[in-house]
Amino acid sequence: MARTAAPGSRERILRTAGELFYRHGVRAVGMNQVIDAAGCGKNLLYRHFPSKDDLVAAYLRACRRERDRSSAQATAALADDPAARLRALVAEVAATATRPDFRGCAFRLYLAEFPGHEGEPARLARDYLRDTRAEIDELVARLDVADPGQLADRIWLIVEGLYASAARTDSGRTSAAATRLIDDLLAAALPG
Repeated sequence: MARTAAPGSRERILRTAGELFYRHGVRAVGMNQVIDAAGCGKNLLYRHFPSKDDLVAAYLRACRRERDRSSAQATAALADDPAARLRALVAEVAATATRPDFRGCAFRLYLAEFPGHEGEPARLARDYLRDTRAEIDELVARLDVADPGQLADRIWLIVEGLYASAARTDSGRTSAAATRLIDDLLAAALPG
């Protein structure tokens, strides 16, 4: 007779795998390493996550929930002010990028490891990037600016730059510059 899994075993496995994937990269972490680190049996792991792709997809979905929660929290009181929301979104990414344990965006890291992959994890990563870019485009479209496409591109480059510079020792300086740059861009683009 099969044993009943302890409550929370799926979450423990996912949390452990997520920490390993983020610290070492998805390609470098094998399922046996997850089993050892999570202190679970092979059958339990595969009952919850039938394949490594299933485990990686669950990890990326958890990352998405956390990123969405963090972004929503940063912009909660700013629904009617697209410029303030853009500033808050960039400031939130800047603050995230300066955390001592931050080594980059999980979605960008995954796509860098598996540039040609077409499975569910790659779809989840690309969907996240598409959706966050669309949010910037939508907020810029609500501003009265001469060239919304160019402004959105520039803001997206700031976000990309923050993620790209996260692993550097001077990421705090870069983050401060990014928040000043978004203010400068918006001041130059907005009438009045």
